[in-house]
Amino acid sequence: MEAGINRQSKKELKRPLILASVMLGMFLSAIEATIVATAMPSIVADLGGFSSYSWVFSAYLLTNASTVLIFGKLSDIFGRKPIFVIGVLLFLLGSTLSGFSITMVMLIISRCIQGFGAGALMTIATTIVGDIYSKEERAKIQGYLSSVWGISAVTGPLLGGFFVDALNWRYVFWMNIPLGLLAVLGIILFLHEDIEKQKKPIDYAGAVWIIVAVSSLMLILVEGGVGIAWNSSFMILLIGVVIFGAVMFLYQEKRALEPMMPFSIWKYRIISVANLTSLTTGMILMGVSSYLPAFVQGVMGQTATVAGFTLTTMSIGWPVASTIAGRLLLVIGFRNTSLIGGVALVIGSFFFFTLSPDKGPVWAGIGSFFVGVGMGLTTTSFIVAIQSTIGWEVRGIATAANMFMRSLGSALGAAMLGGLLNGQIKTYIENNGLEKSVSVDSANSLLDPNLNTTLSDDVRLVLQEGLTAGLHVVYVGLLILATISLILILFMPKHE
Repeated sequence: MEAGINRQSKKELKRPLILASVMLGMFLSAIEATIVATAMPSIVADLGGFSSYSWVFSAYLLTNASTVLIFGKLSDIFGRKPIFVIGVLLFLLGSTLSGFSITMVMLIISRCIQGFGAGALMTIATTIVGDIYSKEERAKIQGYLSSVWGISAVTGPLLGGFFVDALNWRYVFWMNIPLGLLAVLGIILFLHEDIEKQKKPIDYAGAVWIIVAVSSLMLILVEGGVGIAWNSSFMILLIGVVIFGAVMFLYQEKRALEPMMPFSIWKYRIISVANLTSLTTGMILMGVSSYLPAFVQGVMGQTATVAGFTLTTMSIGWPVASTIAGRLLLVIGFRNTSLIGGVALVIGSFFFFTLSPDKGPVWAGIGSFFVGVGMGLTTTSFIVAIQSTIGWEVRGIATAANMFMRSLGSALGAAMLGGLLNGQIKTYIENNGLEKSVSVDSANSLLDPNLNTTLSDDVRLVLQEGLTAGLHVVYVGLLILATISLILILFMPKHE
């Protein structure tokens, strides 16, 4: 913040140490998607509740998406340091409780707490970098930040597979504690701010309405046609709540003195396109990281470590592409760099669209690699484009808005794709007349090597075919989303 960090103090700051602390905090949030996805088959085998599989991701992403804007606004008022520290501590509380969970419900509630903290981590970390580095340095540094997603995609599946195979899935959550404390210590010791007291209203009403609308929509996407009938009165009520919440959010943002989502930033075409594309790429990322391990373990019959490998390849493409993007931006511009990323997303999604049990983990790994390249190029391009288009006075909220759209996309993607998966499995069970003895939760047994052997051949075949068909529908959705992303990028302005 220029008001809190002047040019002279920028030079005095130990920027490498601040950057390391910021990247560590971002790593905690980024690694959650891949490390938990790798451990999920073991978690549901232990706690049960396969039908709640997607809620473990959705609960985290919902509170993340719902709070990212409010934390961005609070950091403009109280400074980046206190909000970042609060976010990490909330995240660690949720991680601790997740590791001690004894039921799926307790795990989902703990993940909500984790999500609250994560809402501050990614946005404030990115904004801190915008504060302490000049415009000329930002493209290179943002490449480093984007590569955090790649690094997390490497270490997440490997660590997740190791903890599941050698120790216990609970360590997936407990490993966050020492890393989070290091990030807090670094920010407290090395980031110094001179904050001017400001009295700005906080748009709490906007936060409430977006939570109401998004959570209701996610409930529809996850449970529609599975736990809640499409023609039921409760479903009609939920649809009404979504529409009412969305309308009230729009109304509140237009009348608020300091809106949580200022619509003025959307008048820049490069920002509006970047935000809309972030929504769809967030859905793609969640579709790959959440459900690829289930395919590799439940359909291909591979171990958790092999499933982790198929996600690890995404990180090989992500950090390399992020680093290259920082240089490409200065040569070919935001639009062309983003276009290359969009093409890579389509190629990766096509590999998943053609994925079948006989293709093997290598085919899945190649698809993950191209998705990683696409995410590395697009995310870096979008953030640098946004922070280079607007002034400091709205940099924090503009950065938060882009993070919100990606988080919202991830939340909606987990919910929508999870709903499609559950619906397909349920249909297969009903078509084979097994609904009285088998449920969607019976898919737990496919993910547990010990329980898998207790299933009869007929039941195992039906569940496996249902899981295969459901995941194929998920991957059809990924290809559609990747194509939409590429089309959206074409609308970015040619002259920057």
